[in-house]
Amino acid sequence: MSYAIVGFGKIGQALVHAFARKNIDVAVASRRPPEALAPQARAIGPTVVAKSLRDALEADTIILAVPFGEHREVAKALPSWEGKTVIDAMNAFPVPEELDGLPSSAVVAKAFTGAKLVKGFNHLGAATLAADPIVQGGHRVVFLSSDDEDATAPVAALAKQLGFAPVKLGKLNEGGALVHARGRTWGQLIFQDLFKKEQ
Repeated sequence: MSYAIVGFGKIGQALVHAFARKNIDVAVASRRPPEALAPQARAIGPTVVAKSLRDALEADTIILAVPFGEHREVAKALPSWEGKTVIDAMNAFPVPEELDGLPSSAVVAKAFTGAKLVKGFNHLGAATLAADPIVQGGHRVVFLSSDDEDATAPVAALAKQLGFAPVKLGKLNEGGALVHARGRTWGQLIFQDLFKKEQ
């Protein structure tokens, strides 16, 4: 399985650190050219490679960590998203009116036609997400939700590989609503830093 993180802001970098900590190869891309990202990527770890957006999108699993308004530009970069898993780590806040009551991930799913979309890694602040997820004899929780049950399993496996405890919330508009903002209100689970003890 190959991985790419699109977006190299605070959340993108936090996720890159999580991959580097476990020596998992990951490509990073942003609006800036790869040469501009390369020194910082190398400084994080040898498994992190800066690439152009086009090259990064060859990965099987793409984590979106761009500002919400930019996801459409990323979606246009490929003619088809068939066979790809897209992890939506973005938050839309305050929620744009164009969403018309839909969870932001439902709008993202429409843009990435053919992809399996999973909402995940979005509920923690960047500093918390970047920190070692193994704490106090347990693992930091990441919440996952998707309208495609099959899509969640490999993302849960990745979360475990990164040292997190994945908790599945079900569909985007059901349990997933807890990790989506509504209007000017954050979902109830956003910023909740929870741990799961070893079983």
